[in-house]
Amino acid sequence: MKVSELVRVLTKAGCFIHRHGANHDIWYSPITKQTFPVSRHGSQELRDGTLKSIKEMAGI
Repeated sequence: MKVSELVRVLTKAGCFIHRHGANHDIWYSPITKQTFPVSRHGSQELRDGTLKSIKEMAGI
């Protein structure tokens, strides 16, 4: 899954950008009440482990 596709999924789940970092955006999940980093490289493919970790932190 590409970063741009993940951003769409996160937005649909109610997550939003909390702040901008240097190379990553810090997202907030109202489901888990956690913040988590997501790469800002939209066309880049995410590795399976990274994708799984982000989804767990987002609660989706």
